[in-house]
Amino acid sequence: MAAAPDIPNTPLLPVAGFTALYLLPAIVGAVRTRNGEFLFYIAVLFFLIGAVFVVHRRIGLSRVALWGLSLWGLMHMAGGLLPVPESWPIHGDKRVVYSWWLIPGTLKYDQLVHAFGFGVTTLVCWEGLRAILKSQGAGPAPAPTPGMLTLCAAAGMGFGALNEVIEFVAVLLVPETNVGGYENTGWDLVANLVGATAAAVLIRLRWLG
Repeated sequence: MAAAPDIPNTPLLPVAGFTALYLLPAIVGAVRTRNGEFLFYIAVLFFLIGAVFVVHRRIGLSRVALWGLSLWGLMHMAGGLLPVPESWPIHGDKRVVYSWWLIPGTLKYDQLVHAFGFGVTTLVCWEGLRAILKSQGAGPAPAPTPGMLTLCAAAGMGFGALNEVIEFVAVLLVPETNVGGYENTGWDLVANLVGATAAAVLIRLRWLG
């Protein structure tokens, strides 16, 4: 069994540049289309970017975590702002990528974004816990035990539940949104569970390898 290596110090500039490349056009698009829902989400995203910067300064997030978070942001912006062709199957009446059925009646793009995003969030939670344990003298690279990974997956799902609260706030503030109803929220939570569990398993397998 090989010990996991220390998380390398990942430079922020390339990730920040990539994020700006899609975030600036997204802001312009949301303003031009008067998309109040996504202007709200963009404001939330700026807050999250600041939070990630602070966390990275404190613990040094890995390249996978930082680029994963940035890619998640891109998937979110594209999902809400880019239209889909008339021939593509969608759920609901808003013809945007978020409504697109990747597998009709089974898997939506929205659910894929949830699974990916809160899988990455679970990784960030593990890296944070790992840094805390290391600072308290638990060794250079604490092992991701099943118990610790369960806590990290639960934390990732907790952030997923917080995301649903933010979407609920958007519903209250913006007259028309593409959030969906109770069933959609339920499937979002299932997707969060799948992503968080998959991330925990991959972290464990990487350490075992």
